[in-house]
Amino acid sequence: MLDREIAIALHNGAVIPAHPLVLTAERKLDERRQRALTRYYCDAGAGGIAVGVHTTQFAIREPQIGLFEPVLTLALETARAWEAAHGKRVIKVAGVCGKTAQAVREAVFARESGYDLGLLSLAALREATLPELLAHCQTVATEIPLFGFYLQPAVGGRLLPYEFWRGFFAIENVAAVKLAPFNRYQTLDVVRALADSGRQDVALYTGNDDNIVVDLLAEFRVAGKSLHFAGGLLGHWSVWTRRAVELLDDIKACKRAEGQGAAELLARAAEVTDTNAALFDVANNFAGCIAGLHEILRRQGLLAGRWCLDPHEDLSPGQMAELDRICTTYPHLTDDAFVAEHLADWLR
Repeated sequence: MLDREIAIALHNGAVIPAHPLVLTAERKLDERRQRALTRYYCDAGAGGIAVGVHTTQFAIREPQIGLFEPVLTLALETARAWEAAHGKRVIKVAGVCGKTAQAVREAVFARESGYDLGLLSLAALREATLPELLAHCQTVATEIPLFGFYLQPAVGGRLLPYEFWRGFFAIENVAAVKLAPFNRYQTLDVVRALADSGRQDVALYTGNDDNIVVDLLAEFRVAGKSLHFAGGLLGHWSVWTRRAVELLDDIKACKRAEGQGAAELLARAAEVTDTNAALFDVANNFAGCIAGLHEILRRQGLLAGRWCLDPHEDLSPGQMAELDRICTTYPHLTDDAFVAEHLADWLR
């Protein structure tokens, strides 16, 4: 079961960046800059990190690459050193994917290493029936507390109806769920299933990078219950993380003040979604989503280049101009000054 202190932090709401993979020009792990990126997230105020997920590149699991365990270990060691120095806990989430045997292996490694939760991708079970999916989830849940994951079909996910989520929330060791279908109707399916389950110990986290602020600001009134997203586990938040922390703080303050400041936050919602269109390369069906994040981190000096494991994976035509546009249009959404102030220390 989930550690109580981590459970409280999860429900209080946290910024959890989906941690990118940092490579050298030779496409080998750049350990120095990988550690620097983890330090950046912690110092920026992120409440957690998610490693081995989509932005870490699923290919780290391929035998010829063999980076799954080294990358998870590196992030864990760096986060633990930060925890020891600052007296604070960091929510540590490990990506878990593949068919059942692989998912169980990854869950066991993550738990034994010291990760708190497993973010469970079902992308490898696209043809499985709902009972087969739920049996898979139940099996993995015996190894690590689950962070459920509704991944949009455009980047490898599958449609997961209300009935699946109703069964998923019947699994005792489910602690949270990340909603990233990029679809209002499908998002509501999950919220409704959680309300109908009667559980109050499962935290909702947005992964809808196209609707971050709206998800976090909204109250969902379902079956006489009031549900809210606690925080976000987002690839978008792997860049400009200091501003993401401030944004979540502003949203929490707005809720405490019974909606005061909501109009300003809704204006910011449109700005954040516009920046996401460039970062995630929406114009090209998300083809450049990882490279777009890498380019921002490269400009800040956290990465030396935007290299991906696949040498053919890079920015799409026109994406660089879009990144230039959002940086010029929304300078208040960037944290370049914060990064510049601390970069040398993170790269030590």
